[in-house]
Amino acid sequence: MSTFDERENAFEAKFAHDAEMQFKADARCNKLLGLWAAELLGKSGDDVEAYVREVIKSDFEEAGHEDVFRKLTADVGDKANEAAIRAKMAECMAQAKTQLVQEI
Repeated sequence: MSTFDERENAFEAKFAHDAEMQFKADARCNKLLGLWAAELLGKSGDDVEAYVREVIKSDFEEAGHEDVFRKLTADVGDKANEAAIRAKMAECMAQAKTQLVQEI
């Protein structure tokens, strides 16, 4: 195997790893957002877990995070405004990435 092939394989492996880590961070972020919103909505027990799954599933509707934002906005209503939801989304993403790095 040539040096070029080795470098190409290394770049491909890094790309795959980065994509996997981003997917995990997105899923973890959505879980944290679901837990936050469930608390705002006064959910408890099995309802919390079911709601978290709904939030995670909502992220598969389209690329990006706007689908999750729309779900949260519709669900929490006047309990949190747009700015609060977006701030919480940024906070949860940072928290999710920190948690993943600590698990490695």
